[in-house]
Amino acid sequence: MRTIEIKPLSRDAFAPFGDVIETDGAHHFQINGGKCTRYHDLAKIETSGQKARPMISLLSGEPYRLPLELRMVERHPLGSQAFIPLSDNPFLVVVAEETGSGPGKPLAFKTKPGQGVNIGRNVWHGILTPLDGISSFAVIDRGGEGINLEEHFYDEPFLIL
Repeated sequence: MRTIEIKPLSRDAFAPFGDVIETDGAHHFQINGGKCTRYHDLAKIETSGQKARPMISLLSGEPYRLPLELRMVERHPLGSQAFIPLSDNPFLVVVAEETGSGPGKPLAFKTKPGQGVNIGRNVWHGILTPLDGISSFAVIDRGGEGINLEEHFYDEPFLIL
């Protein structure tokens, strides 16, 4: 079976696929009379297509155990998808570059506490994969008309270590 080694999530490594949402190194300034710090413009929310609009949802996901078999990736051609953890549990982010014949070999990243991601529009990615416990997330993605999901099933699964 083909294997994928999990790497730590960083802005540079994830840049081809979207944004890392975190306060470390982010542009910030004081608001509310100096009693609040705003970490500003952390991700580019993308929406396209008819009657497109950003929407906010809350998710609660059960944890996965490693190693994990990856058989499928998906993408959203009409909008980005941001996952902002509401707990300190890490989660796995799986992404793949587009090739002439569909998604390429996936990459796997593990978040640290305080990190979220915004997966760019039309980027192949795995499903939400919490680790170490039931985890809650705020999700910002696209609502509106049109088909915004495409799935790809690999002929041979990958084993994420």
